[in-house]
Amino acid sequence: MTDFWPLFAAFCVGAVLASLILYVLLRNWLVSRRLEADKTLELSRKEAEVLAREIKAKAQMEFERERSERERLMDERGGVLKREEEALQGRRQALDRELAKQQTQRVRLETEVEQARTEKEEFLKQKEAYRSRLQRMGELSPEEARKELRDEVIRAANGELGDIRREILFETEEKARAEAQRILIDTMQRLAINPPNEVSATMVELPNEEMKGRIIGREGRNIRAFESSAGVTLMIDETPGSILVSSFDPVRREIARIALARLVKDGRIHPVSIEETLAEVAEEMKDNVIALGEHALMRLRLTNVHPEVVTTVGKLHYRLSNNQNTLEHSIEVAYLCSLLAAELGLDTDLAKRCGLFHDLGKAMDHEHEGSHAEAAARLLQRYGEDDRVVNAVASSHEEVPPTSVYAGLLKVADAVSAARPGARADSMDGYIQRVRNLEELALEFPGVTDSYAVQAGKEIRVIVSPEKMSDEDARSLGRKLRQRIEDELQYPGTIKVTVIREQRFTETAK
Repeated sequence: MTDFWPLFAAFCVGAVLASLILYVLLRNWLVSRRLEADKTLELSRKEAEVLAREIKAKAQMEFERERSERERLMDERGGVLKREEEALQGRRQALDRELAKQQTQRVRLETEVEQARTEKEEFLKQKEAYRSRLQRMGELSPEEARKELRDEVIRAANGELGDIRREILFETEEKARAEAQRILIDTMQRLAINPPNEVSATMVELPNEEMKGRIIGREGRNIRAFESSAGVTLMIDETPGSILVSSFDPVRREIARIALARLVKDGRIHPVSIEETLAEVAEEMKDNVIALGEHALMRLRLTNVHPEVVTTVGKLHYRLSNNQNTLEHSIEVAYLCSLLAAELGLDTDLAKRCGLFHDLGKAMDHEHEGSHAEAAARLLQRYGEDDRVVNAVASSHEEVPPTSVYAGLLKVADAVSAARPGARADSMDGYIQRVRNLEELALEFPGVTDSYAVQAGKEIRVIVSPEKMSDEDARSLGRKLRQRIEDELQYPGTIKVTVIREQRFTETAK
């Protein structure tokens, strides 16, 4: 009995241990089975996804193939339809052309039939008139017959003389027009130069509105420094996105424009950078002005010109007169003076100097007294220019009497350069007044009912009354009107005169 309880206790402990071991083994087996099931499930899910993607891709490929095939069939059918439509359009156009051709032929035939009917009626009238005349002549005496014959010959001769006169006048006008065209073409070839397309811009574009504040600076110190150093005025609020540089001195205005553009591009704007940039641009401008003056002298092949005069010539590039670049205008006047001098057997180089230097005073500042012609003459005289050139420049505005023929050449060349078409901008009031004067001048002639200035005043069309004026009178009116325009009006270029004499007869069938 004593040995039973230890054995029972050992048995119980062994049973518990066995149960624990069995439990652990069973749990491990269940965990492994669950993991295997999860792996199998995940593998099945992935296989299903792959299979689904394959099925989807295959279906998508099949869809794309079928869609491409349908689009190809639609394109082919569209091309066939387009070709058929083009063919139908071509047939329709051909039918329209044929219909128009037949319509034209029908109208022409109707016109010819009407003309033949008219000629037949005229022939019958003439036949009846000749029959009546023969009957009347049979009753005339020899003296009366001779008188009738003489009157008939005079009437026929008068008609032929009128035809001959018209032919002679027409031939004369054609010859005069051809000769005028030849002279004009020759003149234009000799006077052709580059148009004045250099314009001194005073507007500086800004990248944004914030740049205006940087240009003004704190309490306006930047803009005050710029205006004080450059001698110009900056207008900030005139136009969005830009600044207007204002100055009476075109060179200062150009220096300020270039310097301001560089400062805006650099972005560093303060009084020190403003002064440095203005100084750099001023030095560059001096070189540029000299280069422009030397280039003008090179174009005209002129030498022995003082450097101060060369600099003043270059400054003319930055001045405009009625939208005409003053330097280009001076070069053009120099060419014209040279051509006129060559025709008259005068010194062409001297004439060129007169034309080139006549507007030098416009490039000189306000410190010089008197008009620009007087200032230019004093400058040329100071640097030893020929007395004839000095007098021609001084008398260009009739402020001093001319002493040589070169003064007259300069006035003519200056007027031609300023008045040629396109040289200078014309005011709207002057243009309207010129057109009104042209129309009123045409209305002063008797027999004129209306007049219209067209082609911007380059042509005047005059409508006359056919009851009061014959064709010959209308032709004479055109010549008279042309002469009065040349004598009484001031105009650039040429004006074409067209006289219209027309009769219309209208009947309304009901």
